[in-house]
Amino acid sequence: MKVLVFGAGQLAQMMYLAAAPLGVEVYAIDVNAREVVNPMNKQKLDMTIEYAISDASIVTAEFEHVPEDLLSLAEKSGKLSPNMDAILTGADRVREKHVLNRTGINNCEHVIINHVDQLGDAISSLGSKIIFKASRDGYDGYGQWRYLSPDELPKLQQAFASLDLQNVPLVAEKMLAFDREISIIGARDAAGNTACFDIAENLHHEGQLHVSIAPATNLNESIKQQAQDIFDRLASALSYVGVLSVEMFQIGDELIVNEIAPRVHNSGHWTQKGADTSQFEQHIRSVLGFPLGDTSSKQVTAMVNIIGCTSFRRDLISIPGCHLHWYGKEVREKRKMGHINVVASSYHELGEKLLELLQYVPTEYFPLLEGEANRLKSLDA
Repeated sequence: MKVLVFGAGQLAQMMYLAAAPLGVEVYAIDVNAREVVNPMNKQKLDMTIEYAISDASIVTAEFEHVPEDLLSLAEKSGKLSPNMDAILTGADRVREKHVLNRTGINNCEHVIINHVDQLGDAISSLGSKIIFKASRDGYDGYGQWRYLSPDELPKLQQAFASLDLQNVPLVAEKMLAFDREISIIGARDAAGNTACFDIAENLHHEGQLHVSIAPATNLNESIKQQAQDIFDRLASALSYVGVLSVEMFQIGDELIVNEIAPRVHNSGHWTQKGADTSQFEQHIRSVLGFPLGDTSSKQVTAMVNIIGCTSFRRDLISIPGCHLHWYGKEVREKRKMGHINVVASSYHELGEKLLELLQYVPTEYFPLLEGEANRLKSLDA
């Protein structure tokens, strides 16, 4: 069996590695070069996109920002999973808001802006702290602007005047004083069966995910049930097949959806070592119609992103339960170069291992690690 992936980055690479033991071949499409490649070494393969789609058992995506003509080509083949509408929903914050509102799922209070003249009304409606997000092509903190005081209004007006807001509107969201960010990742198959992993607790710095902890600490049954209900309603509304990720803000005992991702997700990388079935294998299983795997957690796990640096000691893998996943990219600022998964039998032990990890990495690139390690160490000592 063959799976063709739109996108040739690290997520396609990790799908390839997860699929191989199942006897499944994975190819990828570099959507910028419009070439079919091997997702491991990026070598161009001697086949057209049209042939690759016809030859594949299923076509899927590692990210949302796939040109619509390519999605349409795959959709017409009847092989695209998740479907085109679901992928486009994840790629467009306006579509995403419509789906959340239509399904009655709590999300951030917001205003859609199609013209710079609407900026004042948005501020009047949403209050003194607002985050503006490009409706398409924004990720890892890019395509976002913050409004925290009236002094910033002229600068924002100038920035937005240069944008094509008719074609790419802004979503203005009221900034929330949330307790923490969490995510639920799960899979749905074509028969409607679902299986979710434990909820992860996510720490961001400058708009990028730096650390995930799973299972999230101090979870009560109400939060778990709300997250499961949100996942089930979204997956059903989108007629979804594959792995779906939902990022949420927790405010007390209430969950507010921040965004959805119709794919395997950075906050699910912990599943490679911390769950019985990784999110990558689960995605392959679900799109091909294989039985869904066991999603139970083996231990407690931390996923630590390596961002914009290569100057760490590879012998960090000497720490028991510590595993390095390197993407083989050329280094540049704010680029995700790889990640580290650390598993332990308790949060206290996990905290101790993360403190030990600090001896092997440049701390300036891991600004949240020490604080989180000390917090975990204090939980169940």
